[in-house]
Amino acid sequence: MRKLVRQAREIFSRPAKAEPMNARITRSGLQVDPELFHFIEDEALPGSGVASAEFWSAAAAIIANFSPRLHSLLAIRVELQERIDAYHREQPGKPDADDYRAFLSDIGYLLPAPATVSISTTGVDTEIAEQAGPQLVVPLLNARFATNAANARWGSLYDALYGTDAISESGDLARGTDYNVTRGAAVMARGRELLDRAMPLADGSHADAVGYSVANTEVVVTLVDGSTTTLRNAASFVGHRGEHHSPEAILVVHHGLHLEIQLDRTHPVGAVDPAGVADIVLESAVTSIMDLEDSVAAVDAEDKVVGYRNWLELNRGELTAHFNKGGRTVVRTMNDDRRFIAPGGGDVVMHGRSLLFIRHVGHHMFTDAVLDPDGREVGEGIIDALVTTLGSLHDLRGGHPLKNSRTGSMYVVKPKQHGPDEVAFTVDLFEAIERAFDLPASTIKIGIMDEERRTTVNLMACIAVAKERLVFINTGFLDRTGDEIHTSLHAGAFLPKRELKHQPFRSVYVDANRDAGLAATLPQRAQFGKGMWAMPSEMRAMLDQKIAHPRAGATTAWVPSPTAATLHSQHYHEVDVFAVQQQIETRTPRGVEPILQIPLINDASLTEEQRRDELDDSVQSILGYVVRWIDQGIGCSTVPDLHSVGLMEDRATLRISSQFLTNWLLHGLITVEDVDKSLHRMAQLVDQQNADDPGYTPLIGVSGPSAAYTAARDLIVLGADQRNGYTEPILHRARRVAKSATSRIV
Repeated sequence: MRKLVRQAREIFSRPAKAEPMNARITRSGLQVDPELFHFIEDEALPGSGVASAEFWSAAAAIIANFSPRLHSLLAIRVELQERIDAYHREQPGKPDADDYRAFLSDIGYLLPAPATVSISTTGVDTEIAEQAGPQLVVPLLNARFATNAANARWGSLYDALYGTDAISESGDLARGTDYNVTRGAAVMARGRELLDRAMPLADGSHADAVGYSVANTEVVVTLVDGSTTTLRNAASFVGHRGEHHSPEAILVVHHGLHLEIQLDRTHPVGAVDPAGVADIVLESAVTSIMDLEDSVAAVDAEDKVVGYRNWLELNRGELTAHFNKGGRTVVRTMNDDRRFIAPGGGDVVMHGRSLLFIRHVGHHMFTDAVLDPDGREVGEGIIDALVTTLGSLHDLRGGHPLKNSRTGSMYVVKPKQHGPDEVAFTVDLFEAIERAFDLPASTIKIGIMDEERRTTVNLMACIAVAKERLVFINTGFLDRTGDEIHTSLHAGAFLPKRELKHQPFRSVYVDANRDAGLAATLPQRAQFGKGMWAMPSEMRAMLDQKIAHPRAGATTAWVPSPTAATLHSQHYHEVDVFAVQQQIETRTPRGVEPILQIPLINDASLTEEQRRDELDDSVQSILGYVVRWIDQGIGCSTVPDLHSVGLMEDRATLRISSQFLTNWLLHGLITVEDVDKSLHRMAQLVDQQNADDPGYTPLIGVSGPSAAYTAARDLIVLGADQRNGYTEPILHRARRVAKSATSRIV
């Protein structure tokens, strides 16, 4: 084991960046980058209730206690993967199911599932336990995106429908440059359809409404024939604003989500609406994840501090974004709560902002932002946990009016954990931080990303070790696919990427995740999450397809924008997710065997044209993402594909594309020469697609291939050597070089 630990240290850590050691600041033996040190001392500690000496002493003790254990866990990953690789080399192709399962059990990869598990998490906010709705994921380093996400709790249905392809844009319905009355009428009609579904009338339809008022404790709707009616379910009426006879807004609740009818006959839209409806505002992104992981390019203390500062300001309710729009500077702040008059009188206060999670990096990441007393890099996830908890103290203990958690909890999404021992590490780390900061037990809640195969096949055991603080399980198919490829890299050539999502390992994995959550009593206690919609401009397709998530019993699913959140929220009015879960609980759960079916291809079935198309598709995706990551520090972006359709790309999609080509290269479906020719072709295309970006650096310049081009090639050609198929080592090295070159120029 000691040998493995040494190997893991060599693999997962890198030398500290070249700088004078006296540039660092030493506290409790830790050598801290000045950027991070001054942020903690000058910004995060004041008002936290934690003294400077107390923080650094606790940080040093936690790093000393947890670092050896972390290296041991990573060494186990190395050992397991080496044994799996050897198994497949000895008997390539699809393994015998019984033999394969026995092998995985023998080496400790597949563990016995606990007989029964029941989570006991307490202090969970309503948004997680009792509401089903969309979830935004945004890069925390971007203050504008973070502020928009926090404010995406409420969104205009009319704007979302009018401004996207959710409504046809052909013929008379085209958006045009000026307001299109015909398109506006189509938007209003869709709004009325939603009202009929979410707040049906005792008689008639909202399409025939010509007026809304409040009488006693009821909503009164006047219809075009002069008759009046009320809501079929009077209890759905939550409150109103304005005068009873002429309200400004009416708030109702349906399936746990709220919607607000805004009434204003002086508004351009309300003026032409028979009932004066100016807009329908939907409760949309009930929760949001502030991401420090796959959607950011954070390679050093400078980058990390940007994210930590934004998290701190979110928890103070003070995050502000400044940006240029239409030639003027716009300042965006966090929304206040929304206030209404209750049906019987009194105040109704609705939370004005999305409930925020934060996603830390995985266990495999190390950072030179902090060096231990021996000068070794520290686990970045440990630093994330320490510093973001410090930021959350301003919400947990502060008297700021814009609260995040009203139950005194902090919510952390932990990605890329491999099995229950790694989840236990996270749980113990959070417990140690709670003790150090004098927080109640289980203040720091955990969301488990089910995105690595060793977690998938041992999910019940993972839930068991986190049962006192679990608030979230999520199927992340993108990373899950990347891990599937790397884990079985030597078994044989994988099916083309577009076919993988239709294979048993994927569909059964999704069902098994939900079944495990139901068995572990997650309903009404924790979220069931589903993955991202990756085409931000394709909202009509999203409306057609993403309803599958609530129909499958998911209480939340990821969306790429506030607009997408508003549109997706309609699905939760169509589907009562908690009722669906009750129905599913009567079914027989799926077993683990199909999850272990490796999706290999008969390479003889592919034509040369098909091989080239698959190669070019992945290479173009890799180049389009990597060039922005390395040259501009953009961790998540909409990248045009081969057909110029914008696809959301992050490190998860990069992991799939790079590992897929590595696999095909390993098994001879493509050659290094093929890869190089494709890189050259696709570099020219990517350069053309980014020609209008003034900050863009061509992949192939006058001096030859750029650092981004080289990194993209390395991700493919050297992909078999990247532990677990992760892309960070190659990306980080190249990005740090690019940042260094830029700083020298400046």
